[in-house]
Amino acid sequence: QVQLVESGGGLVQAGGSLRLSCAASGFIFRFGTMGWYRQAPGKQREPVALITFVGSTNYADSVKGRFIISRDNAKNTVALQMNSLKFEDTAVYYCAVSFSNGNNYWGQGTQVTVSP
Repeated sequence: QVQLVESGGGLVQAGGSLRLSCAASGFIFRFGTMGWYRQAPGKQREPVALITFVGSTNYADSVKGRFIISRDNAKNTVALQMNSLKFEDTAVYYCAVSFSNGNNYWGQGTQVTVSP
């Protein structure tokens, strides 16, 4: 079955950096568009960054210029490099995969806390 396991969350001061990683298994990696989403307390889950198999990317306006999504198709991993973190980036971050048939799968999430 599809499995997505995130790692790399934690506590960081504003202005700092964190790198999230996601290890994927249970599906043919090249068939999936990989993404990172986040959900802050009391808010809806929102997309942060997406990347296709060929490396096309899409970012939320709030993270453009600060976050970089990448994927290693040989290792079935996707990463999110987060720089210049802000307090409002505090959220649970989820790795996700989307397929052309409309199916989506999520990881268990990893907490990112940015102190002011």
